[in-house]
Amino acid sequence: MAYEIGQLSREIGFFYLHPGEVLAGLYLAPAAAMTVVTTPDSYTYDVAVVGGGPAGLSAALWLARYLHSVVVVDSGDPRNWETRGINGFLGAHAIRSPELREHGRKDAQKYGAELVDDTVDTVKGIDDDCFRLKLKSGKSIDSQRLLLAIGIRDIWPPIPGLEACYGETAHVCPDCDGYETRGRKTVVVGTGQKAVGMALALTTWTDKIVICTNGNPAGINREHLAQLKALNIPALEQEITCIKSTKGEINCVELANEMTLDCDRLYFAIGQIPADDIGAQLGCKRDESGLIVVNEQNRTSVKNVYAAGDIIPGPQLAIVAAASGAVAALAIHHSLVPKERRLD
Repeated sequence: MAYEIGQLSREIGFFYLHPGEVLAGLYLAPAAAMTVVTTPDSYTYDVAVVGGGPAGLSAALWLARYLHSVVVVDSGDPRNWETRGINGFLGAHAIRSPELREHGRKDAQKYGAELVDDTVDTVKGIDDDCFRLKLKSGKSIDSQRLLLAIGIRDIWPPIPGLEACYGETAHVCPDCDGYETRGRKTVVVGTGQKAVGMALALTTWTDKIVICTNGNPAGINREHLAQLKALNIPALEQEITCIKSTKGEINCVELANEMTLDCDRLYFAIGQIPADDIGAQLGCKRDESGLIVVNEQNRTSVKNVYAAGDIIPGPQLAIVAAASGAVAALAIHHSLVPKERRLD
């Protein structure tokens, strides 16, 4: 037997109201009469995402597909803007960072996410279910949930010529760019355990490695020195005066004692810091390196605040950042589902 929607509703004990109909004092307004009240400088969203990299845009896409109102605030100053290509991103291997971001922005907007090109100056919790973001432009954004996808910044060594080849033949991540280093003469700039760890990681692809401390004490313990010696990896403490390159391709590294090292690739292992202090403002628990600590659902120690991407501990890969954004989005969605629609 065929039913009309209204007839079926009555048959099974539910009521179906068309816009404009009245039942026991309940009035369902026609769609044209429904409006969202906003003020010129403030709007309340379900979720505000701070950061428009792979993590933030992935989260925005998923949240928008869950029909949540979501806004992404992006400063437009990503960590790896200069990189030659993002390696290992399934289906888009070697895609350039600006191109991936552009695809991600279009995908998120297609499903209703709003993108705001601005910088968050301050953020604070108004109550358990509302956060207020003050933007550099003077505008404010209120949201029920907050996702921090702010990323990190690499600390650059002050070496002339580094900027000209960064992202082309100078890198910070062996996992991302090690394959292109295979068989190449490689210089690792850094000290202590960071430099040793990076040099050892690069032995997967090349055995032509030199550590340069750039005028600083090597800070390498005996055990690690013996390990490096067995692999024929010297550690030089001379200051680097200049990196010579042609169209991004490194030719050599010049040292203060007029020594010149032939070099095809350079990696620096100096350190990293959070891209901004939003996590600190909120009081999120952080590890010894400043990264925001999260649980398996990417929840931080602060209620209704989540984090994803390079700002949380783990592999710093674009594909991992995108995945962690999706994990956070799913958790945020479930936290927003009303009790009557949940199955415990």
